[in-house]
Amino acid sequence: MTDLERDLAGLPSPTLDMDRFAAGLAARATADALVDIAYAPVDSPMGELTVFVTPRGLVRLSYPNESMAATFDELTERVSPRILRNPAATDGVRRELDSYFDGRLHSFTAAIDWSLVHGFARGVLAATARVPWGSVTTYRDMATEAGSPRAARAAGNALGSNPIPIVVPCHRVLHADGGLGGYSGGLDRKRFLLRLEGVSPG
Repeated sequence: MTDLERDLAGLPSPTLDMDRFAAGLAARATADALVDIAYAPVDSPMGELTVFVTPRGLVRLSYPNESMAATFDELTERVSPRILRNPAATDGVRRELDSYFDGRLHSFTAAIDWSLVHGFARGVLAATARVPWGSVTTYRDMATEAGSPRAARAAGNALGSNPIPIVVPCHRVLHADGGLGGYSGGLDRKRFLLRLEGVSPG
């Protein structure tokens, strides 16, 4: 029996601080390798985001308009069903996001877990992750970087299904004519992020 199982075998006393109890269980579950994905919310100027991390890195970042049930289903089916709310395990990513929105961070250093992305889409998103703060590029450029110069539409599809927006900055990718194109979080959020980085969107 693990220490976590011993803790779970007893009922918490009425005077126990439940937040502290939950945090302790989350920490013990993580230490005992019973959790594959930790998640926690983070406040932002665009509403409450939710970050999901694995031992390999940030695997998912969701916007408030996204269905949490669908996100959990996706992660359960494609990564692991062992998911637990654990703010401590997500602190690094959440601090970086706070610094980014404050204008103090121009380059994310958090490790990325690409488990939800494969093939050409992964190449597109890996190229997008290298686009620097305050710069913009095009769908065609990202397709070219991924090895298929004529696949601008497919690059757009890959960017539209980016599971890690903001950190993998698909908001920096525009149409060749300067048009915004699409954005999974909505065009208002895309404009906000570009303006935050000093870019005047079309």
